[in-house]
Amino acid sequence: MFTADKWKSYRLIDADGGERLEKWGDYTLIRPDPQIIWKGERKNPLWKKADGIYSRSRSGGGDWVRKNIPEEWVIPYGEMKFLLSPMGFKHTGLFPEQAANWDWFTPIIKASGRRIRLLNLFAYTGGASVAAAKAGAFVCHVDASKGMVARAKQNALLSGVPSDGIRYIVDDCLAFVEREIRRGNKYDAVILDPPSFGRGPKGERWVIEESLDSLMSRIAELVSDNPLFVILNSYTTNLSPSTCGYILHKSLYPRFGGSVSSDELGLPVEESGIALPCGAASRWTKF
Repeated sequence: MFTADKWKSYRLIDADGGERLEKWGDYTLIRPDPQIIWKGERKNPLWKKADGIYSRSRSGGGDWVRKNIPEEWVIPYGEMKFLLSPMGFKHTGLFPEQAANWDWFTPIIKASGRRIRLLNLFAYTGGASVAAAKAGAFVCHVDASKGMVARAKQNALLSGVPSDGIRYIVDDCLAFVEREIRRGNKYDAVILDPPSFGRGPKGERWVIEESLDSLMSRIAELVSDNPLFVILNSYTTNLSPSTCGYILHKSLYPRFGGSVSSDELGLPVEESGIALPCGAASRWTKF
């Protein structure tokens, strides 16, 4: 498992009965998680003292019950800082398990001895963009949501990323990739975090089972002649780490060789000492 075990400002305290008990900086949150199908005794007193609880509705969706949480607050990770806020669909604006990927690619970028060009697709609020820029990469950050791109800019500013460190694009990711291919642009590293379903700013339709394979084939045309890595993340239930790894290998190995490693992303649970699976990641490297 690729485990994000270096957090100091985030803690996954317990996991029980379909919910996480988490500490985000100074605030304790309870959020639903479909992976947590077991039930325990909930001995930790923080279960009854949470500052915020995301409660699902039987009709779908849900709402935050705010007891003592602000509209926004900031947590650090190493030299980076991230702005958090209670969002729809239980989100806070950050996926802490992704730190496992940040910790993996940071030394690779630093050891490259050059300012690499990195493309971050479906880039959300920019955790990977900030980490890569802090490591010395020039990042192109692409997401279809104007609001998420605005949040990414805030995270970069909080983290001290130079103004020329990240280029921000609000666009449909597949459409952007096609234009970059026509322009002849190349990237030394690519990170993808595609949703299960989504729409671009002009109504473009994305369904991961229908669209991912063709996108990855096009990504292979964007990769430079001296690439470092490609990361494919997935939070879609029926896309296992092995499935993601197969697609990466199929798309990249015929031209570049290299190797693929795939596993679940995880967060350590303090009460049990076991890591909670939080999605999948596949990593292709040329070396």
